[in-house]
Amino acid sequence: MSKRALITGITGQDGSYMAELLLSKNYEVHGLIRRSSTFNTERIDDIYTDPHDPNAKLFLHYGDITDSGQLTNLIYNIQPDEIYHLAAQSHVRVSFDMPEFTGDVTAIGTTRLLEAVRRSGIKTRFYQASSSEMFGDAPPPQNEETPFRPRSPYAAAKVYAYWMVRNYREAYGMFAVNGILFNHESPKRGETFVTRKVTRAATRIKLGLQDKLYLGNLEAKRDWGYAPDYVEAMWLMLQQHEPDDYVIATGETHSVGEFVQRVFELLNLKREKYVEIDQRYFRPSEVDYLLGDPTKAKNKLGWQPKVNFEHLVKIMVESDLELAQKESYLKGMSKKGYENELLAK
Repeated sequence: MSKRALITGITGQDGSYMAELLLSKNYEVHGLIRRSSTFNTERIDDIYTDPHDPNAKLFLHYGDITDSGQLTNLIYNIQPDEIYHLAAQSHVRVSFDMPEFTGDVTAIGTTRLLEAVRRSGIKTRFYQASSSEMFGDAPPPQNEETPFRPRSPYAAAKVYAYWMVRNYREAYGMFAVNGILFNHESPKRGETFVTRKVTRAATRIKLGLQDKLYLGNLEAKRDWGYAPDYVEAMWLMLQQHEPDDYVIATGETHSVGEFVQRVFELLNLKREKYVEIDQRYFRPSEVDYLLGDPTKAKNKLGWQPKVNFEHLVKIMVESDLELAQKESYLKGMSKKGYENELLAK
């Protein structure tokens, strides 16, 4: 029989890639989505099938990480072999504006899910999406032994969740692991995250759809990888004999300014002409330098990234250029239709 998995945050970047990976491995995949008046499933539309189809392998369930009763019922009814907890308020800058909400969803939400597993009595393997932001201003390179020094409400919430996973593992014998993932990007990244903000804006500038790109701290350094590589590492963590925590990273760092420069070079644009600094995009407390040491993941999981920095930037630019071309075409068709309507009058 195929394995059964539950993914929280299935409509996000990592959740959608995880669903694709598990379906390719013949899993039955269940995803938790929030009820909304508008659809928010575009990242998984290409893998979704009608649940009435006898061959359907992907099923979506309405719910929320803030509803503990519903989580317990869902886990008991689904009986998943594996749980990938990816749902969170995951935007660092927004966490400064919404610290209480961030704590409730990102920190306490993890506890609700762990407690739901415990109360349901099922035997499952639990993956927690921890973050390199937990290291804050700890000296690089950062590995599994590096002390956490969080510099944002988001990071503090993730540290709380990390220790709750450790606590449930040690207190109740749960197979629960933390994947401490450094920044990982893709064409599915949300447009408010800096990498996607840059590639989306630059490609629109290239086609005359946008004039400027406003950014914050260009000196911040990050260890950037490719999201599909990283979800493979998540899966590998739950296939081990014993639960453990792992840093997932490339071991290479680049500044935001370097990322911007490479994007504009690929598009034959002069960055200086279009990029401006806006103080509104600076964090109240910055994380200057994140560089992961993935030695443990390489040695114990046999994992290493397949896509390097240059290839990652190219993938994202090509994807967003195609999107901008479609936008330009539709804009042109709309204008043409309006002009024809005026001529008809």
